[in-house]
Amino acid sequence: MKNAVLLQALLAFGVIISSHAQTAKKKDIRSIKDMCGCYEITFNFAETFAPDKDYEFHDRYKAGALEWVTPVEEDNNKIVLQHLLIVNDTMIIKHWRQDWLYENTDLYTFYKDNQWNYTKLDPADVKGQWTQKVYQVDDSPRYEGSATWVHVDGKDYWENTTDAPLPRREHTKRNDYNVTRRTNRQEITGYGWLHEQDNDKVIRDDNGEDTVLAQEKGMNYYRKVADSKCEPARKWWKENQDYWARVRAEWDEIFARKTTLKLLPKANDKRLYEVLFDMDTNASAQDIKNAIVPFIAPDNYRD
Repeated sequence: MKNAVLLQALLAFGVIISSHAQTAKKKDIRSIKDMCGCYEITFNFAETFAPDKDYEFHDRYKAGALEWVTPVEEDNNKIVLQHLLIVNDTMIIKHWRQDWLYENTDLYTFYKDNQWNYTKLDPADVKGQWTQKVYQVDDSPRYEGSATWVHVDGKDYWENTTDAPLPRREHTKRNDYNVTRRTNRQEITGYGWLHEQDNDKVIRDDNGEDTVLAQEKGMNYYRKVADSKCEPARKWWKENQDYWARVRAEWDEIFARKTTLKLLPKANDKRLYEVLFDMDTNASAQDIKNAIVPFIAPDNYRD
C-alpha cells in the first residue's frame, strides 16, 4: 500500500515538473518572438577598463538604424529570426540572423583567425536551455551560446558568455586583438528589447592563451515603431526569401559535418557576402554550394 501511494506521489510530481517545463518553454518562445517587428535602433559602445594603465582608449561608438526583424522558420524547438536594415527608406540590406534552438547539443565555438571548432554538448547540461546561433550577413557563422531564458520579477531575459570574431564596426579598423569574449543579455522591455553587452577584447596566441586588452560596454536599444515604417523590408524579403532559404540549406549541410570550420577572408579576390549578394536569386542549390565552398579552407572540407 505504501509503495502504491509513493508511486502515485512520484507520478504526480513528474506531471507537475513536466507542466512547469512546458509553461516555461511557452514563455521562452513568446520572448523570442517578441523580438520580431519594426525597430528604430541605437547602437552604443564604450571602452570602460584596460589592465594596462598606458592603454589608449578608443572613441565611443554610436549609430542608429531602422530594422525589420521577421521569423523565417519556426517549429516547436527552433525559431529563426532574420534582421533586415532599411537605408534611406528604400535600400534594403540583409543583416544578421539569429537562430534559437531548444536543448541543442551541437555548437560551433569561435577560436580565432576565422576558425570555429565543433563542440558536442551533454544533453543534461542544456536541459531547458536555448542556444542562440548568430550568423553573418552571408549566413556564415559568427557566435553561438546556450543558456536558460529567465522570467522573474517581471523581467524576461537570456544571458550567455561566448567567444566571437571582432565586431563589424572594428574588424577592418583594428588588429590589436583577435577575439571578442561577449557577454550578451537580451531582455524584452516595454519599448521593445535591449541587447546589452559586456565584452572583453582578447589577444589569443597560438597556444590558446588569452590576454585581455580592454573591456567594453554595449547598450543597443530596439524601440518598436509601426510596422508600416518597415514595409520596404517586408516586401524585399518576400521577393528574396526563397534564395536565402537555399543559402541556409547549403550552410546547414556544411555544419552537419560537425568538424572544424575555417573560412578564408577572400576567394578570387572577393568576399563571400559580395558573391552571394551579387548572385541571381534564381540560383540553384548547386550554384550556391559552388559559391560557398571556395571560402572554406581546403583542410576543413572534403566533398
